[in-house]
Amino acid sequence: MDPNTKRFKSTPLEYLSKDQMHSIHAAALDILQDCGTMIHHQRSLGLLRGAGAHVKDDTHVFIPSGLVEAAIRSAPSRVTIYDRNGAVAMCLEERNVYYGTGSDCPYLLDSFSGERREFLSADVEDAVRLVDALPNIDFTMSNGLAPDFPAELQYQYKYAIMIRNSTKPQVITAADKTCLNDIADIAAAAVGGREALSCKPIFVLYDEPTSPLVHINEVMEKLMFMAEHNLPTNYSPGIMAGATSPVTMAGAIAQATAEILTGLVIHQLTNPGAPFIFGAGMSPMDMQSMQPTYSAPEAMMTQAGLCQIGRCLYKLPTWGFGGCSASKLADEQAVNEAATYIMMAGWAGTNLVHDVGYLEFGLTYSFDLLVMCNEFIGQVRRMMGGIPVDRENLAVEAIKRVGPGGHFLGDVHTLDHFRENWQPDLTDRRTYQDWQSRGAKSMGQLAKEKIKEIKARHQPQPLSPEVEAKIDKVLERAKR
Repeated sequence: MDPNTKRFKSTPLEYLSKDQMHSIHAAALDILQDCGTMIHHQRSLGLLRGAGAHVKDDTHVFIPSGLVEAAIRSAPSRVTIYDRNGAVAMCLEERNVYYGTGSDCPYLLDSFSGERREFLSADVEDAVRLVDALPNIDFTMSNGLAPDFPAELQYQYKYAIMIRNSTKPQVITAADKTCLNDIADIAAAAVGGREALSCKPIFVLYDEPTSPLVHINEVMEKLMFMAEHNLPTNYSPGIMAGATSPVTMAGAIAQATAEILTGLVIHQLTNPGAPFIFGAGMSPMDMQSMQPTYSAPEAMMTQAGLCQIGRCLYKLPTWGFGGCSASKLADEQAVNEAATYIMMAGWAGTNLVHDVGYLEFGLTYSFDLLVMCNEFIGQVRRMMGGIPVDRENLAVEAIKRVGPGGHFLGDVHTLDHFRENWQPDLTDRRTYQDWQSRGAKSMGQLAKEKIKEIKARHQPQPLSPEVEAKIDKVLERAKR
């Protein structure tokens, strides 16, 4: 499928009026200019001072509105991400929607034992191979932590697994600038060098400030590295509304906007025109459990509103969540929350939608939920295509041929078009008797069978021995 076709053809979901978007933008500018933000990074402070920002007490920065608006104008409205083979995989612009997994879960809900256990390096490989095989999952993240890797090389080893086991693009995490440089060298080995990687990037960095309004040294170093090398990054606050931001949706959006725009200003001062993706997570704090409610209605609504501002007001590619749940099992709650979030992200036109397969607020990963979400995404994408209305689709000639009291089963029009209807992989459409005769399996059971089948049969496209050797060299260098 052409990556540019993954967008809604019909009327989209919009939560905010033009006046409301401008009010939130004005509030974010007011926060940056009058409240200011804390930046613990000397190079960033130097850039901001030189551009006209006021720095107090060597960390407290007040950013003028003109500097923010210049950065918004400077950043590109389209970011293209490629696969490992150099083909266009994702066009991040307008309402194109792409779905992928999350990263760094400490636990895996084992599909076959039912045990919640540590997420190990072998599980990272299984997760990436699943992503490679599932047609509606567009990009991969590492999915889990792997304590059987050396702690200081965790991200480099995980990235090597990602690039070796899937041709699909990636969203990555990195501990620091040194780690990020190693990852870029691994990616460059696969695509023909650092210049080729900058021309055709295969990954996006996930980077984030500390809410409220704090930007630490390590994240600034990574942000500037990506800008200097013309590689795409987001700068996504992970807000817990009511704890690390105002509890109201508009307040959470305004603060998130201010935090993202701080990153954007520094990013564009580093390298004007470098690719940047706008978005955040704003999950309200549940005051009974004291946990961020990943798939609360308010989380979905604030994401839709923030992405609308990014797309419509700032003309920037957007970032968000979908396919995730607060449930501890891949159960009815998980399916409800994950599927609703997938649909909301699609309707809202969020470009890059991550965390598909997350349970327990991102602490636990589920292959079962991932496989079921692949089904839900396919269903949503069929709805994203809209209803074509032309002479062929109106089928007036077919209706005349069949006439009153006839049927369309044998008509050429039906034969020409019935394959356009969405065909499920796990969803059962048989009669009760037929379903029983085939084992009376639930969707969850079918998902487990799909996982077994992919693990047994799917073989990712291998890298050449020369590329494998280069990756090994980078990992050996990182060890030293």
